[in-house]
Amino acid sequence: MSQARPRRGRSGGSRRRTPSRPVRAGARGSADSRPGRRTTRRPARSATARRGPRFTGQAVLLGALVLLLALTLAGPLRQYVAGRQELAELAAEQEALTQRAAELQSQLDRQSDPAYISQEARERLTMVLPGDRLIIVGDAGDPGDTADAPAQDARQSGAVPWYEALIGSVAAADGDPPGTDD
Repeated sequence: MSQARPRRGRSGGSRRRTPSRPVRAGARGSADSRPGRRTTRRPARSATARRGPRFTGQAVLLGALVLLLALTLAGPLRQYVAGRQELAELAAEQEALTQRAAELQSQLDRQSDPAYISQEARERLTMVLPGDRLIIVGDAGDPGDTADAPAQDARQSGAVPWYEALIGSVAAADGDPPGTDD
């Protein structure tokens, strides 16, 4: 049965007769063409009512296969991403180690130079070559001060008993000026 042709029969078995006079276009089935007469036209079915079921067996099977494929590939894909991240970290570490090796090689080359060794010995060990003059500048205070040792007190020049020396050292450790006895 073709869907292009409308059904002619009704469930009651009676046939509807068409009028013998011609009908104007657009007036057929309208309520104002014949007053008092019911229209037999059915409302058009919606597009969703004509469709079959939303999910067919093939669609469900296809969805299950896609889900199974996604679950199967999730583990290896995660391992691949983790491996790529680890490779990036190792490449960065390798670059840092290469730079450190270059710095150490330049330091080794510099330390094998006799001029560098001589310079470091002069600075660290205050080495003086024959014919050079060594001048040590100390903190003497004001420019008018002399570098001579201060005159000693007559009291300190004599022998001091051990207990007074002990008390004096404790007072000096506390920050009291020497010579102030309580």
